[in-house]
Amino acid sequence: MHEISNEQLRIQIVSKGAELQSVLNKNNGIEYLWQGDAAYWGKRSPVLFPIVGGLKKNQFLHNGKAYTMLRHGFARDREFPVTQQQPNSISFQLGSDAESMAVYPFEFVFTITYSISNNTLQCNYCVVNTGTSTMYFSVGAHPAFNVPLGQNTEFSDWRLEFSSIENTARWPLSEDGLLLTQPEACLNNTLVLPLKKELFYTDALVFKQLQSTTIALANNASPYGLKLHAEGFPYYGIWSAKNANFICLEPWCGVADGINSSGELKNKEGINPLEPGDSFNRAWTVEVF
Repeated sequence: MHEISNEQLRIQIVSKGAELQSVLNKNNGIEYLWQGDAAYWGKRSPVLFPIVGGLKKNQFLHNGKAYTMLRHGFARDREFPVTQQQPNSISFQLGSDAESMAVYPFEFVFTITYSISNNTLQCNYCVVNTGTSTMYFSVGAHPAFNVPLGQNTEFSDWRLEFSSIENTARWPLSEDGLLLTQPEACLNNTLVLPLKKELFYTDALVFKQLQSTTIALANNASPYGLKLHAEGFPYYGIWSAKNANFICLEPWCGVADGINSSGELKNKEGINPLEPGDSFNRAWTVEVF
């Protein structure tokens, strides 16, 4: 277990998947990150790379060859050695190797840096194409936050607050996790999404091009909450396991295949092309209080 801390926060991360394990606010003693429970969902904050969501038949095509990859990619199951650590920041790095090339034929270096300032945690993703051809990839976050926070409230007492008025549909998923062809009404000229566990009985709420760059978790009866800020992520997932006491706020640069996907990686919706030697950077922050 690796740790960074300051006067307000203690952050813990494991090298497997460079996955967050704890976001503890020292001032109020509250653990903000879901601590994992296999009865519902054993993960806490997996990193999604080099795909987000599922592939049709768990396969993609590149240069005439089929490759098999499970939902959300392989990074969350790989070891990320630490490349830099200071009291308030730490970097983990995954590079392509024979194991990755067997399922994903691109050379890369993927660096994840966590840093803290006051009561805010920042997570930065940096993808570098170290190969000689165009690389195609997606990347995304999947942090799960405890709901309720503190005592004397229930899941349904909480809400999500958007930083901009939202008037957008959700994209429903098939039983095997692929985007269906028709969106469903969801956010209707509103700044608020009241939370209820039934919202997630048919999987995640998937959005394309939300107007908001910040989503807050709030409750009028509680002084506690958080704000997750993310710019440059064109897709967003909001999810909870059935009847679990957490909410995942997931900014994505990428999205699951549609049911009519051709399977060609370079034509995949939300895929990011990266030329040799170029880098791709995105960051999200979470402020806890």
